[in-house]
Amino acid sequence: MTALGFLYPGHSAEDDYPRIEQLLGSDIRVDLVHTDIGEDAHRVDALLEMGSAGRLAAGVQELRHAGADAVVWACTSGSFVYGWDGAQEQVRALAQTAGMPASSTSFAFAHAVRELGARRVAIGATYPEDVAQLFAEFLRAAGVEVVSVNSSGIITAAEVGTWGEAELLALARNSDHPDAEALLLPDTALHTAAHIPALEKELGKPILTANQVTVWEGLRLADRRVNAPELGALFTREPIVQA
Repeated sequence: MTALGFLYPGHSAEDDYPRIEQLLGSDIRVDLVHTDIGEDAHRVDALLEMGSAGRLAAGVQELRHAGADAVVWACTSGSFVYGWDGAQEQVRALAQTAGMPASSTSFAFAHAVRELGARRVAIGATYPEDVAQLFAEFLRAAGVEVVSVNSSGIITAAEVGTWGEAELLALARNSDHPDAEALLLPDTALHTAAHIPALEKELGKPILTANQVTVWEGLRLADRRVNAPELGALFTREPIVQA
């Protein structure tokens, strides 16, 4: 049994995680602990506080008791808002506190783009424009070429969590770019786990979504690969390990 631990801010699209666990179809356990988000706002000051070391440390003990093999801070904006160096320090502190390998959703996106062999990406962000641009800057620091950024201007994760398939498909269509080899949808408050194959069929390219890459990153930290085509192209890479 491989146990993956996730620190998830508040309550928006956490039901993606048991769905992903079911789709993995192997001896993978997904343990989720909710962190206190403070103010629900896609605003730089609020995001910096949400991702602070103290807020993350508060949830770690429960994951350690659950026997997690690795922990991922399941928040994109609450990690990339620190910049590349700051986000690295964030996960270093998390790993030290947890006593296990650690990462965040922002690094998950960078690693997943590399896994796909994509060089150019488009971003479909729910965030306001200034926050969306910070994600693009983070990816550029990882060596990824960002060809376009589309912002929906939504302030709260709570509102994002109400979006269904229609809004998700509209975001994907409006955010795609002909030069992009993959489309990134970077909000863990967005329900995507049930819709990735439909999105990839619609756009004809790999789609990377926040909760999808977060679980993939946990598997990467635990040195596991699972073939799960229902979770998109990212989960069909070789070599395949399937229990």
